[in-house]
Amino acid sequence: MKLIKVKAEHEYNVIVDCDWRTQLLALAKNRTRIGIVHTQEMASSVEFNCDSEVFYFTVPDGEEAKSFKNLASLWSWLASSGFTRSDLIVGVGGGAVTDVSGFAAATWLRGIDWVAVPTSIAGMVDASVGGKTGINSESGKNLIGAFHSPISVLIDTSWLSTLSDRDFCAGMAEVVKCGFIADKQILDSLAGKEFSALREDLPTVIALISAAVSVKAAVVSEDFKESFGREILNYGHTLGHAVEMHSKYSLRHGEAVSIGLVYAAELAHLKGLLSKELVDAHREILSGLNLPISYPRAAWPDLLPMFALDKKSRGTVMRFVAISDIGACIRIEGVSQNELLAAYERVSS
Repeated sequence: MKLIKVKAEHEYNVIVDCDWRTQLLALAKNRTRIGIVHTQEMASSVEFNCDSEVFYFTVPDGEEAKSFKNLASLWSWLASSGFTRSDLIVGVGGGAVTDVSGFAAATWLRGIDWVAVPTSIAGMVDASVGGKTGINSESGKNLIGAFHSPISVLIDTSWLSTLSDRDFCAGMAEVVKCGFIADKQILDSLAGKEFSALREDLPTVIALISAAVSVKAAVVSEDFKESFGREILNYGHTLGHAVEMHSKYSLRHGEAVSIGLVYAAELAHLKGLLSKELVDAHREILSGLNLPISYPRAAWPDLLPMFALDKKSRGTVMRFVAISDIGACIRIEGVSQNELLAAYERVSS
């Protein structure tokens, strides 16, 4: 078990490789009500016994959980269950579940405590850490939300065995991202490693999850409200979010981010900021994890307007997180449409 501290509006622990029920028992003391938010698929796996009254709320699977309709249902559930500021919400599931659970906690009574119990790799290393909570809208992903940190993140690695190969690989895209922006050892651990070998190597997977969480914890502890310091965590996400939305979420978040990582690398290379060797390293590591690295050429006219909705944009200026070397993050601003298209042609199929 490893404990990683995060300093935000309050300090909290991310506990890696723990038994989530054991840890939650300690956090549930002196709470009148515990509300567990989960998907239908998880219903039989989230039973929790404690001295508090426990309520369960089922949300749709995947990004459908992050709708205003579902959030309104969550608020109604909290009201009918009598939740007060002394009670606790627990989100058990992937990144979408922890995102909407945290946002419900952020907005109910102007903020009550919550705990994240991520069950996917993406949830463990990204969504549950850092206090970003929110829902999607027709205009884009994660545009409605709040910064509201959990009081703890409980990473129980026994959930890893429940993941499909596809979900396992999709989550690893965020681990790869952390490697490129901050931790070369992550990339060294993944270089030349095929997915099948990695999936069977649980100690390495746990070490990679811990390393990625440590990267994110360090970044958000320095910059909770997302100036450029925290923006580096959005490496690959500008195109990634657009691709995810364009695919109507048929692509997993990590699959879309994988394409976005290669795009950001190609854009930096096009601008003379990144070597071809490191662009190739993006392709090789992500391909080794069975992740997509291209998207249809015909989608470009639809994707370009979505860039303007990116949270890193300022006024009419689009901004991209890029790297000039492993661990050396930079910002690219004022890119022409011709340059954007030229980079996209290098990742289009």
